[in-house]
Amino acid sequence: MAIQHAVLALLVRGPSYGDELKSAFEAAAGPQWGPLDIGYLYQILDRLSRDSLVVAERQAQQVKPDRVVYQITPAGRAELGRWLDELSPRSGGFRDDFFLKVTAATRSGSAQTARTVLSNQRGYLLRELRNLDGLRRAAADAVVGLLLAAASRHVEADLAFVNDAEAVSSADGGALLATLAVTPSEAGSSAVDASSPPSADGTGPAHAAG
Repeated sequence: MAIQHAVLALLVRGPSYGDELKSAFEAAAGPQWGPLDIGYLYQILDRLSRDSLVVAERQAQQVKPDRVVYQITPAGRAELGRWLDELSPRSGGFRDDFFLKVTAATRSGSAQTARTVLSNQRGYLLRELRNLDGLRRAAADAVVGLLLAAASRHVEADLAFVNDAEAVSSADGGALLATLAVTPSEAGSSAVDASSPPSADGTGPAHAAG
């Protein structure tokens, strides 16, 4: 889990507590990540404690409630090193919501539906790109600027996919979309044809005896 290991990396610098870790994470990860929910952070810290990757010490305060301070253990350092050494595949593979939306739009056989879906997504991605560019220009931290640039690269790749999908859907004046439209009954017939053995004369599927 990436956030779990990011917390371990923050604790390498020294002991820390919940609110301080939340602020440190948000400053290190940059605005493209968004705020870290403090409740979720404490769940992570509890899990790290149970796994003996950190130790927790309750410290009394004169005015405020007791504060729990966390410190990384040797096992935590070893786990962080293991995570840093391993490869980082795409967490969701290529099971993207927009991929499915493009599939649905193109299989509908409606050129207008496909154009609307692609146009809406292009507008959203362009707004995201402008927002990321503004955040990157305002970033004072070089690493945060690098992470924002990486986020922009991902958006640019998504825009390239939108352009590719538009080129395919508009090929031959949209005639390709008509060939992609498949009704459930047609799909079922195809499945039967493909799975049924040929009849005795080899001209079609054999009928079940009955």
